[in-house]
Amino acid sequence: MGTITRFEEIEAWQTARELTRLVYTLTNQGAFARDFGLRDQMRRAAVSILSNIAEGFESRTRRLFIEYLGRAKASAGELRAQAYVALDVGYLTQEQFAQLFDLVDKCSRQISRFMTYLERSNADTF
Repeated sequence: MGTITRFEEIEAWQTARELTRLVYTLTNQGAFARDFGLRDQMRRAAVSILSNIAEGFESRTRRLFIEYLGRAKASAGELRAQAYVALDVGYLTQEQFAQLFDLVDKCSRQISRFMTYLERSNADTF
């Protein structure tokens, strides 16, 4: 892994950005758009993933960065759980659910791998 100089270069952040766009698109349709509670909670969770990766990177300490990545991963878990609710109440089709689930799962795995890399690396840079 090369030296990362900006959080925008982090693959997990790029995936989280794509995920956030998808969440906003899906939650802006039909009855979903009128369920302010679930809609807003899912949007907050998606934005939290994106934001915690960026905030952790900018903290510039490895320990804090890993902590923020843990928060991002927790928000990914929250978003996966909420996707089930959206599916169960009929806001998402099975296809939309699968698209959302796969993307949030990919992001979560990327965060996990990055955390492992940071925990095992002795380098001064990310």
